[in-house]
Amino acid sequence: MGTAEYSAAEVAKHNTTDDLWIIIDGDVYDLSRFKDLHPGGAPPLKLVAGKDATKDFYALHRKEVIGMPRYQRLKVGTLRGYKAPPPPAPTPYASPTYMRKVSPYYNESHHRFRKAMRDFIDREIVPTAADDDENGIDPSPELHKEMGEAGILCAAIGKAAAFSGIPLPGGVAYEEFDYFHDLIGAEEMKRPGTYGLSDGIIGGFSIGLPPVINFGSEDLRQRIALPCLKGEKRICLAISEPYAGSDVSSIKTEAVLSPDGSHYVVNGVKKWITSGRYSDYFTTLVNTEKGFALLLIERQDDQVSTKAIKTSYSSTAGTAYVEFNDAIVPVQNVVGEVGKGFHYTMSNFNHERWGMAVAGNAMSRKMVEEAFKWAAGREIFRKRLIDQPVIRFKLGQMVAEVESVHSMIEDVTYQMNNSPKESKDLIGPIAILKYKQTRAAELVADNICQIFGGRALTRTGMGKFVEKFHRSHKMQSILGGSEEIMADLAIREAVKGMGRNPARL
Repeated sequence: MGTAEYSAAEVAKHNTTDDLWIIIDGDVYDLSRFKDLHPGGAPPLKLVAGKDATKDFYALHRKEVIGMPRYQRLKVGTLRGYKAPPPPAPTPYASPTYMRKVSPYYNESHHRFRKAMRDFIDREIVPTAADDDENGIDPSPELHKEMGEAGILCAAIGKAAAFSGIPLPGGVAYEEFDYFHDLIGAEEMKRPGTYGLSDGIIGGFSIGLPPVINFGSEDLRQRIALPCLKGEKRICLAISEPYAGSDVSSIKTEAVLSPDGSHYVVNGVKKWITSGRYSDYFTTLVNTEKGFALLLIERQDDQVSTKAIKTSYSSTAGTAYVEFNDAIVPVQNVVGEVGKGFHYTMSNFNHERWGMAVAGNAMSRKMVEEAFKWAAGREIFRKRLIDQPVIRFKLGQMVAEVESVHSMIEDVTYQMNNSPKESKDLIGPIAILKYKQTRAAELVADNICQIFGGRALTRTGMGKFVEKFHRSHKMQSILGGSEEIMADLAIREAVKGMGRNPARL
């Protein structure tokens, strides 16, 4: 990497195919030997040989490209007298705080928590997130341990993880941790724009561990939950089957108690299990002669096996088909009481669905940010895209959907903070929130594809996150309860409240 200074006139002399220099952001690059390796070929480089190519470069590349070490090695110096432009203005609606300068929901601890989460994610996850997600590189055990040490795994569980003794991010005390901290954590994990990777890192964990902590014995908390919170072990939730998705009560996996009462023998399969491919533990709903039960099943060489399921989003999510073939489960691994497994599963669904709505809207907000940046920089028909009324209309539609969903999320989150833990009052509101979020994502996906054009269909380059979103956003409308089930559930809950004496017109 060179440190010499050059004038614009000196750079202009290097304007041939075999001697090709350009300027980007005041830095001078020698592309003479790189031109044939350029992913876009040599012709685009010849057009800007000896010139300031900053505008042309950013019309075709994301800003992180220029900072990659393999390209920084091409730098031979800087432009003499170059004055850097002022920092860019905040991107409209890229953050929930853009239109919420003042909020009754957040205090200083929430801002500390967000900063700590963002610092960790930007340092440990973002640098390789896009490539890992695209290439199906699994989240490493080392990253999982680092997240455990940083308190991020405990933050995904909340106050119930206090027994671990692990400090929360930002020095937030467990007694002050609330669902708004939880909301922030879910948003930050999706900010990199890598849906599959984020689910693989924490998705299965955040729904598989709570039942063990909330309903399991002290033995399970210490023997199973604590290593998971430390990042030493991985866990997932195994409910869905080829025979039963939203219709949980139709599961067929069976657990038979041994004659001596010491263990259960489990046979059956589970499907679409997030993080299942690399999990050590499976929080599993089964049928027993006394009704449904939740069992903590440990991975066993022959009796518990997993196969990868290819889905529309990244394989880094670890989505798995799980087989239990005469799996041996000690009675000590029963979560709570036999016969209450369905109740435990349903109570877990409220937080899962709320978390999915939060994470899904964070992904939609990422698309709003991408759309504003692209529309402000892309020129077509001698105008910036954002100067076209039809583009501003599409942006307005996207913003209206994302911000209305966010307001619903905050309203429901406030109710969660101020409702009894076992309250059933939020079943309907959370269901309709999840439905609304996935419907909003549908509009966002459609609009941003039209705004990005052909780049929205390309898995690399300027539109890589858009293509990824468009390919994977439907996951939200099916997992955790399909849109139709959510809407129906919300109205059934509302009708219950009407009773047999509804108000007359």
